[in-house]
Amino acid sequence: MLAGDIAWRDGEGNTFIVDRLKELIKHKGFQVAPAELEGLLLQHPEITDVAVVGAPDERAGELPVAFVVHKGVAVTAEAAAKKAAEAEVKAWIQPKVAEYKVPARVLFVEAIPKSASGKILRRVLKEQVAALVAAQPEQK
Repeated sequence: MLAGDIAWRDGEGNTFIVDRLKELIKHKGFQVAPAELEGLLLQHPEITDVAVVGAPDERAGELPVAFVVHKGVAVTAEAAAKKAAEAEVKAWIQPKVAEYKVPARVLFVEAIPKSASGKILRRVLKEQVAALVAAQPEQK
């Protein structure tokens, strides 16, 4: 375990590293662990891969944004189909988490960028979401 790791220990003394402190999303004073949302979203029957990052927001600090590989929604799908699927994913996760943890946006991608070792390249996703926010500042 390194400084900045978030871990928990079970009753048998086993330690599990579940996230990194620097990856936490700070939303209105609350901390949102991307790994928690990713684990839940992977339970959705149509989602095959997911990554969650924080998007800059003037009022909240950061908003959780989910990048999702979805079986039923192609990246090239119509905007209306994507909007309906986004609403369905948000409705699916909403009863499972606190309101501030529900992703503000669900973006559909063909694949989650990962390193050779399989680690999510969050920096790449943060750059994509920052560019999206800059291009559409009024849309959350």
